[in-house]
Amino acid sequence: MRIFLTGATGFIGSRITPLLLEAGHQVLGLTRSDAGAQQLAAAGAEAHRGDLEDPASLQRGAEKADAVIHCAFDHNFSRFVENCQKDKRNIEAIGAALAGSQRPFVITSSTGMGGGGGQLASEDVFDTTHRLPRKITEETGNAIAERGVNVSYVRLPQVHDTKKQGLISPLIEITRARGRVAYLDEGQNRWPAAHLSDVALLYKLAVERGEPGARYNAVAEEGITTHAIADALGRRLKLPVVSLTGDEAAAHFGWMTMFAGVDMPASSAITREKLGWNPVGPGLIADLENLEI
Repeated sequence: MRIFLTGATGFIGSRITPLLLEAGHQVLGLTRSDAGAQQLAAAGAEAHRGDLEDPASLQRGAEKADAVIHCAFDHNFSRFVENCQKDKRNIEAIGAALAGSQRPFVITSSTGMGGGGGQLASEDVFDTTHRLPRKITEETGNAIAERGVNVSYVRLPQVHDTKKQGLISPLIEITRARGRVAYLDEGQNRWPAAHLSDVALLYKLAVERGEPGARYNAVAEEGITTHAIADALGRRLKLPVVSLTGDEAAAHFGWMTMFAGVDMPASSAITREKLGWNPVGPGLIADLENLEI
């Protein structure tokens, strides 16, 4: 297949590209810069100029492809609601190019959309009452599916290697600025995780399967406590680890307060059964203990 990949030069997309090429697919990668185009050419992919601020540019890329993987997202979490709305516009634009065909469209979502309240999030659940604005991604995907688009979803946990770790990366920035590692209350809320290499493989398997309406949880570890995460960061960064509550926590975490206390464990049982996906990469704590600093 000729696969249009948004986020092709990013953290996850740059690992998806070689897997697709090795499997015999062609990759048309979204980029907004000369440097990105050069990176894609060096990898053996074709560049498509465009930008998340220009949904029409994404639509033009999708028009040229047999399938689309959309993993680009603006990760400025201080503008999270606005960026979720931007994702909606881009999904709608890609969907307009694919409507009425069976060309697979793999959309990136969050494992949190599979449930909450401390229960294991599951692939067969979409929690339409979830308080996080990222739910608009799947709401939009469902809407374009009703217009004849072959939509499936890869739901991400904390995706990690020794350089980046999802929400933990901005948490590290906050930690360095404050001079201490913090967790909320007793730190027993859990975050799921998976290594970057395993997540990239899951995208490849999902687009090749092309199953309409399928949801896949890219989860290797169902839930690591924020206390354990804080302890690992404290050891690696050689900073004190503290528990915070109330106003003190809000002052420390800033915009991350909305995530700091969320308990969001997730299962990948259905994903593993459907796709034969068996994650083998290092665990989150191991990567944090070997964090590149």
